[in-house]
Amino acid sequence: MLREAIGTGATVEEAKEAAFKELGVDTYDENLEIEVLDRGAKKVLGLFGGSPAKVKVSIKVSATQSAEDYIKNIIDNMGLSGITVTSSVDDNVITIDIEGDDVGFIIGRRGETLDALQYLACLAANRIDNSYKRVVINTGDYREKREKTLESLGKRRAIKAAKTGRKVVLEPMNPYERRIIHTAVQQVNGATSWSEGENMNRHVVIGPDGKNREYNNRGRGGRRGGNYGRRNSKPKQSPAPNPDRKPLNEGGEFGLYGRIDK
Repeated sequence: MLREAIGTGATVEEAKEAAFKELGVDTYDENLEIEVLDRGAKKVLGLFGGSPAKVKVSIKVSATQSAEDYIKNIIDNMGLSGITVTSSVDDNVITIDIEGDDVGFIIGRRGETLDALQYLACLAANRIDNSYKRVVINTGDYREKREKTLESLGKRRAIKAAKTGRKVVLEPMNPYERRIIHTAVQQVNGATSWSEGENMNRHVVIGPDGKNREYNNRGRGGRRGGNYGRRNSKPKQSPAPNPDRKPLNEGGEFGLYGRIDK
């Protein structure tokens, strides 16, 4: 996508500077195109006629730059200071890192504000060309910490469901976070998970796996045959990890909200 600005000035150089200022650039690079529309004319005897120089400057904006500029603009309008925004791109994934003292306002409750910014930045990036770009926004390793927290939560609740035979209902989450929970649950024998609810109320439910009779019987009061009093009865063991079970791929491979088409 091209952004253009026309600058005017007493000279061509002054006209360029005016156009650069309007575009928010202060240097020459390969993405800039400069076209001199009018070199201007001096006034006769310094009194009559004359015209200003006029220059058109165009800059090609990449999807990465569009997403970064969008986030910077939002942060400026939030009135936050001391915030730095940097971006990088690897294949079709744009990563935006936000650092500063007031990042708590950007993260929001359980990352809700950060998720919303990521969604909007993805929209801004994918308005540039026809290729889809995934956008990931992170600050202070929040995403990594949140993922570890959800993995731990999913495994703990899965073990509890397998032991007690009762289902556990978690709070509403976005597709990306629900997928992390599903992946963690599927690593525990005797437990399974599924999603219920619609839109913003969609959440994960973790329950005992009906295909595993051993853990089902434990949840219903122990082993069959009234062996509660046997001295040699083995103590209950926690459900064993099972890395061979395939996790549910809820949310697809496109991040928090799935692919966003124009």
